[in-house]
Amino acid sequence: MSDFTDTALAAASRMRSLFTETPLQLNAHLSAKYGAEIWLKREDLTPVRSYKIRGAFNAIRKVRAANPEQDLFVCASAGNHAQGVAYCCRHFGVRAVIFMPVTTPQQKIEKTRIFGGDSVEIRLVGDYFDDTLASAQAFCKEASGHFLAPFDDPDVIEGQASVAVEILAQMQGVPDMIVLPVGGGGLASGVVRYMAAEAPDVAFRFVEPAGGASLAAALAAGEPVSLPQVDSFVDGAAVARIGARPFGILKDVDPATVLQAPEDRICTTMLDMLNVEGIVLEPAGALAVDALGELAGEITGKRIVCVTSGGNFDFERLPEVKERAQKFRGLKKYLILRMPQRPGALKDFLGMLGPEDDIARFEYLKKSARNFGSVLIGLETTDAANFPALFSRMDAAGFTFRDITNDETLSALVV
Repeated sequence: MSDFTDTALAAASRMRSLFTETPLQLNAHLSAKYGAEIWLKREDLTPVRSYKIRGAFNAIRKVRAANPEQDLFVCASAGNHAQGVAYCCRHFGVRAVIFMPVTTPQQKIEKTRIFGGDSVEIRLVGDYFDDTLASAQAFCKEASGHFLAPFDDPDVIEGQASVAVEILAQMQGVPDMIVLPVGGGGLASGVVRYMAAEAPDVAFRFVEPAGGASLAAALAAGEPVSLPQVDSFVDGAAVARIGARPFGILKDVDPATVLQAPEDRICTTMLDMLNVEGIVLEPAGALAVDALGELAGEITGKRIVCVTSGGNFDFERLPEVKERAQKFRGLKKYLILRMPQRPGALKDFLGMLGPEDDIARFEYLKKSARNFGSVLIGLETTDAANFPALFSRMDAAGFTFRDITNDETLSALVV
């Protein structure tokens, strides 16, 4: 048994003073769909609805054990790490100053404040996270606090490894494969390192958001690199640069085992889990389940564990998630239509719609005394095959239009 195994086991044991182990549940729906045993490790059911509580707990515990006088902890976060730190500082009776960007949604601020109570002070600094982080680190140094990194910290990695400890304790035997979400790499590196010692035959698949594939970039470069641009939709895993310590553990991962999940496809998984299973997952929490479709050909008849890493989803985002899912499935389109300025033109267009087609948006972008006007039209249907048929009828009738559904620049301006 390695030193890391010992410390991960100790971390898991001591966490029981804070919360019970999260369930490992066999999911009948997903198992039937993929012809495999699909188990969900429900990290969305921790007290703060994400696995981040584990790393925060272990880091604070070890700092306090080494230096009982240390009673100030500082972090920079707009999400799950902040909530985990707040909850744990309240548990240990120590102070926390949590820096968040000014643009942080009020819901996340309030949840962090509730979890931390009187133990936590929240400071809103900077429009961008880099500014927030710099302010937090400067304050931490001046105030002689201890900075709690979200993933690039050996004690945090050790705490996240408790997920692997619980999986092996809860499952009879070992899984054939564990599917892990990857952001900064703390969870993935902790689980991989523990399993390497205790269950070396377990295979892994790593899932990143397509707009934040920092592990894939690091593997290609042989070292952590900063992505030039990150899509922030999967906010719990949209990290521009994987942590140096996590990459030190993951550097020998086969690039073929690292998958990228398109953000719109993740939305379809979130809706499926909500509507079919009643499970609320945030975008990052749905990553592992979302990858099952890509893995279908290799998981048949096997035991697969998907780590659902978080469930902190703001339902005000639900309309956006639904729309992105519809677009991915080909059930919603946005068109700019050149509409003739004559009586009956709109009626002619409406007559071309099929019985399953519906207008979700209709807006004149430009209407004048000219012969034509530009119209933004949002169309929904129940079968993606209906759109090619509609477009053929529009072409035959002489209607000029442009599909802007996947034109991100133009859609951002007019939709």
